[in-house]
Amino acid sequence: MVYLVGAGPGDPGLLTLRGQRCLSRADVVLYDYLVNPRILQHAPQAEKICLGRHGHGRILSQEEINRLMVERAQAGKCVVRLKGGDPAVFAHMGEELAALAEAGVSYEVVPGITAALAVGSHAGIMLTHRDAASAVALVTGRECDGKDESAIDYAALADFPGTLVFYMGVTSAETWTRSLIAAGKSGATPAAIIRRCSWPDQQVFACTLQSVPTTIAQRRIRPPVVVVVGETVGTGPIRNWLSQRALMGLRILVTRPEHQCEELIDALAELGADVLLQPAIEIASPDDWSPVDTALSELERFDWIVFSSANGVRAFLDRLFQSGRDLRTLGRARLAAIGPGTADEMRRYFLTPDVVPTEFRAESLAAALEVAAHGKHFLLIRASRGREVLAQRLTAAGGHVAEIVAYQSRDVLTPDSEVMRLLQAGQIDWVTVSSSAIAHALVGLFGDALRSAKLASISPVTSATLSELGLPVAAEARQYTMDGLVAAIRSAAQRKTD
Repeated sequence: MVYLVGAGPGDPGLLTLRGQRCLSRADVVLYDYLVNPRILQHAPQAEKICLGRHGHGRILSQEEINRLMVERAQAGKCVVRLKGGDPAVFAHMGEELAALAEAGVSYEVVPGITAALAVGSHAGIMLTHRDAASAVALVTGRECDGKDESAIDYAALADFPGTLVFYMGVTSAETWTRSLIAAGKSGATPAAIIRRCSWPDQQVFACTLQSVPTTIAQRRIRPPVVVVVGETVGTGPIRNWLSQRALMGLRILVTRPEHQCEELIDALAELGADVLLQPAIEIASPDDWSPVDTALSELERFDWIVFSSANGVRAFLDRLFQSGRDLRTLGRARLAAIGPGTADEMRRYFLTPDVVPTEFRAESLAAALEVAAHGKHFLLIRASRGREVLAQRLTAAGGHVAEIVAYQSRDVLTPDSEVMRLLQAGQIDWVTVSSSAIAHALVGLFGDALRSAKLASISPVTSATLSELGLPVAAEARQYTMDGLVAAIRSAAQRKTD
């Protein structure tokens, strides 16, 4: 089976629910380079094949794309052909469907939002207007090679009683604007050039029909671009709400483990940031489960079970359930969480912590517990590495402390090549640092290239680690949570704007 899925103009939130469902069942995804990489996260198990990018290696021909679709489908794979925009608008859908039909391969077409329709919503440029335009025409600015003469009727377009939207017209702007004006369209007709519509770095340039080529040249505008030509462009101010978002135009690198990054990525993207992901650490099971299993069999002797991370909650409780036990095994033990994120994870398992400190740090948790620690037995659930503050202070207060490693935290050793390129080129504005372990791992991954970006730290402890590593901190969260980290970046960006 092959699904031809429209990915929309750029914003990953504009993918249809049907498109998302097709991706979730895909074995293979063949995608255009203009597709937002975040959309590929809906196909975590699939083989992902980029069909080429201008300036970055060879671009596959249409014949090669057709052959890939057919071969993978005939091998029993569920294939998604993921296209920017809508499959039926200047996207070679006819050729691909013909190849599938000839090979006897079943297919389905899933529509997407084409760039012209996104322009009205995301760039604030109306395509229709009760006084200025009651029709819209979508026009290619680049016809296929080999034609003896143009198939575009510029005289009809010059007389068209509505708005014209030109696709793929950057390199050919001189040709199609001249042809349109020669056919009778006024060169003073309002126009707007929209680059990367709905992306965090969307740009909108107001001009006239005759000044489109010079605007493109002077502003060095590169694809992907659509150009809107018509009186609707001049009916009022361009209301580009997208550009008003607090982090619009900023590229931010998130460095949390992949399974924990969604909340932070979504929060930054909602504020307009272009978010990249490069996990600095990965979470894995411990090499030896026996200490955890022993603790599970002796839970009745502990007065307190203390969780120092959401990862620890998941690892420990999942192991408890895998052993055939349930929450009754926790018995009389009271529960503590180091911060709100850890507490929220506990609540997903229907557990309510008895203690959550006001500050998300080991010192605050120790202060909350050590008052009545004398003679009490504590089970600390921890990672394979981390600070010893909590165990030391509880022991000093007369507590009996047992620690078990419920998961491993390991450094990622190889950076994503594109992320490294952008960082070295100074094209990443912010890097989020949400733990001391991540701080150390980032130095191993990127070295001095980190100095090209501003670092946002989640807490004073993490900031101290960065300082020890010789790296300056540009923003520090007041509340030691993901929301606090986002607020710190937003506040710093606002100060720079002011």
